[in-house]
Amino acid sequence: MDLMAYRNPFKPTAGASPPLLVGRDEVLEEFEESIDDGPGAPGRLSLITGPRGVGKTVVLNAVHDIVVAKGWIAIAETATTGMCDRITQAVRRHHEELRQGRSARVRGITLPVVGGGLTFESRADPPADLRESTASLLDELEPNETGLLITVDEVHRKSVGEIRHLATVVQHLVREDRNIALVMAGLPSAVSDVLSDSVLTFMRRASREELSDVSLADVRESLAETITRNGRTITSSALDAATEATGGYPFMVQLVGYHCWRKTTGSAIDDAATSSGIPAARKRLGSTVHAAALADLSAVDRTVLLAIAVDDGPARTADVARRIGESAKYVSIYRQRLIDAAVIQPAGRGFVDFTIPYLREYLREHAASAL
Repeated sequence: MDLMAYRNPFKPTAGASPPLLVGRDEVLEEFEESIDDGPGAPGRLSLITGPRGVGKTVVLNAVHDIVVAKGWIAIAETATTGMCDRITQAVRRHHEELRQGRSARVRGITLPVVGGGLTFESRADPPADLRESTASLLDELEPNETGLLITVDEVHRKSVGEIRHLATVVQHLVREDRNIALVMAGLPSAVSDVLSDSVLTFMRRASREELSDVSLADVRESLAETITRNGRTITSSALDAATEATGGYPFMVQLVGYHCWRKTTGSAIDDAATSSGIPAARKRLGSTVHAAALADLSAVDRTVLLAIAVDDGPARTADVARRIGESAKYVSIYRQRLIDAAVIQPAGRGFVDFTIPYLREYLREHAASAL
């Protein structure tokens, strides 16, 4: 095969759907069952959380594809200023598209037809209000037993007003037994901040799915299948190295696959390709995920992380307190903040560890800039 034909199948871009989605079958199956079960099924109102790079946006893409395949309309949005206005516009646009070709209905025929015996019923424009326009669109979809899915990515406390408006609309439609589904995604701390809003008690009853790392067995199978499907092979030792390097972290699977593919000059990915591809993947992980995760944290948060990074494995909270010269009680506050931000996780009584692979190494290498 011409080397130009070896097109890289891996997608190490935020939000891009990978060639194979692994480790998320249970989440997607529950959602699809809820769509099939009808209004009131739990998965129709879902919150997807997890650390950066764990595949939240990819899951949103997948649920979008599920409903579209069933004839539903899907609207994908991001929780930023103007979100509800954009959703309203999208609803109205879909409504108009459904009505194209039938903007007027024949009301009756007066014989003889010659001379203008047809009379028509004009159809009003879709309402401009989000609740009314959504209800009107669902009226159009109801005869076909289809509905509307709205997905919202990057949920954040700054967007609570927009989310409150949308959730209130969806709540009313759910009460009316309409074919509506809402799936939102965000970092655990951001989702918790939004749910703490006193008006959003409705969303606290949503099905909550916290995504985590994928098993290495699934990673190995995914890498091998993606590579062979696209015309190349990978040696057993190279596959072992690539699998281990991902740590089961979904975004790292795509980075490792992408860079090992890039470093291969022939038809087989070998140890030479992984020995140069894995460091390249780690470097890219640092600039895209690690830097972004640290940018959202306070200076004290980052100081605590540097103290955790001293250990090669899980760090004892008492040691972290000693290293920064503060009390255990003081450190416990920042420990919880970092857990909520999905940067660290409990690792046994009195211990914590990083959730994102290679963050320890990144902190050690960039200690000065991390402060």
